[in-house]
Amino acid sequence: MAKKESATNKVTPFLMFNDQLEAAVEFYTATFPGSEVRSMSRACVDGPVTSAEFIVGGQRFMGFNGRPHFRFTEGFSLFVSCEDQREVDEYWEKIVRAGGKPSKCGWITDPFGLSWQIIPRRFVELVGDPNPAKVHAVVTAMMKMTKFDVAALEEAYAAA
Repeated sequence: MAKKESATNKVTPFLMFNDQLEAAVEFYTATFPGSEVRSMSRACVDGPVTSAEFIVGGQRFMGFNGRPHFRFTEGFSLFVSCEDQREVDEYWEKIVRAGGKPSKCGWITDPFGLSWQIIPRRFVELVGDPNPAKVHAVVTAMMKMTKFDVAALEEAYAAA
């Protein structure tokens, strides 16, 4: 069965922003290939954006400017599967330059409060190994990282 275009998926993440929806949509669509703004609605001609439909990296999102009591938590994050270290570095630096705050284990919070996991595919492959000692070594190395370092993960894997 062929997969439907992601923009027509039945389930769509709906993000409630305080008052930064327009800036967030502009940043996300400029940062990730395969992104576009589908629509933006304003309360009046010169007013702020109140709602938007947008695609980020092929995933459809709906957004709304809510009220200050809406806040993002790490309980919801966006997982970015990166081809290699270069791609990890690229997304990480874009989010940092925009005012993002790095955390641990490949997590970073963007300037709008949304959490992202910037993860190299190689990490997923390494922790999928059937050898528990190798998986443990990779996870232990990852737990010491802020931004993922593919070479260090490979070293931990090889040494186990």
